Amino acid sequence: MTQTISINNSQKLIIEPLSMPSRLLLGPGPSNAHPAILQAMNTPPVGHLDPAFFGVMDEIQSLLRYVWQTENSLTIAMSGTGTSAMEATIANVTEPGDVVLVGVMGYFGNRLVDMAGRYGADVRTITKSWGQVFSLDELRTAVETHRPAILALVHAETSTGARQPLEGVGELCREFGCLLLLDTVTSLGGVPIFLDEWGVDLAYSCSQKGLSCPPGASPFTMSSRAWEKLHKRRTKVANFYLDMTLLSKYWSSDRIYHHTAPINMYYALREALRLLAEEGIENSWQRHQQNVEYLWQQLEDLGLSLHVEKEYRLPTLTTVRIPDGIDGKAIARQLLLEYGIEIGGGLGELAGKVWRIGLMGFNSRKENVDRLVAALRQVLPK
Repeated sequence: MTQTISINNSQKLIIEPLSMPSRLLLGPGPSNAHPAILQAMNTPPVGHLDPAFFGVMDEIQSLLRYVWQTENSLTIAMSGTGTSAMEATIANVTEPGDVVLVGVMGYFGNRLVDMAGRYGADVRTITKSWGQVFSLDELRTAVETHRPAILALVHAETSTGARQPLEGVGELCREFGCLLLLDTVTSLGGVPIFLDEWGVDLAYSCSQKGLSCPPGASPFTMSSRAWEKLHKRRTKVANFYLDMTLLSKYWSSDRIYHHTAPINMYYALREALRLLAEEGIENSWQRHQQNVEYLWQQLEDLGLSLHVEKEYRLPTLTTVRIPDGIDGKAIARQLLLEYGIEIGGGLGELAGKVWRIGLMGFNSRKENVDRLVAALRQVLPK
């Protein structure tokens, strides 16, 4: 006898087609996507094992090498947001007991600490106040003291707007036989990066900031030194989805299936990288710097002060101190609901103390600065 099961309709919705408000995204990410990138996303998908799609993957690899300034063979896009690429760097080269030294100068340094601990690392830290950066001498002292297998640093700390200098750090890591791991989530595309020149062994980023692509396909790269450590592991990579010994076979000429790639997200990333190459990476860096200096001057003309010393400020993200007596959340909410402009608030130690203003990728334009400053003039107390 066939049992009849009644349908539970309590969660059934009869709703209109999707309609979302238009926003100017000037927070810490995502940024607004270039129209050509959105158009590319509408391209009908092919199969993830289609030779035509393999061609797209090859183009992504070459263009990522260009924008990162690296010749690393294993340079790919992870199927996931930036956090997936972040975890992939830790998962592949960290074995239980490895000493991992993390430079913590903000929220995302702490995230690296958390991830490394989950993979059984012996995690050590050096810290700076949020908004400051490490000197080469400080890093040398820490590496001499802890003798890590991996030194992990955040190039562009999204929580503070500070840029960590990298000159000499790669040489330091080679002197002591450790790998250099770098977070470039808020720097790729908008801040000068020279991975090979700097001696970086592992790096990751995201698609939704300096590349102005929706989130979901995240750059990852590893050097031959990192690849060698991966292949000398005594244990399997603890995360199947992020295992480069498997993923590399999909991204190489072997084309061995690992998972179904987010095809339309790779279309979008390919278009974002094409636009960046068309502009020229050095021209993008210059554009970001020129526009952020204009932003800094406009903010200071409003009587606002900036959190990070000018020498170490990011051209992609600026932290602005919230004046005493002002409700920072209320101002940000007013900008969003009345002017259609998103800015971010502070995280961790800077919660309630700063606004975070992103000027990344397609959004790094003078007219966007003017629109934001005009709105701030209206909402800030006279």
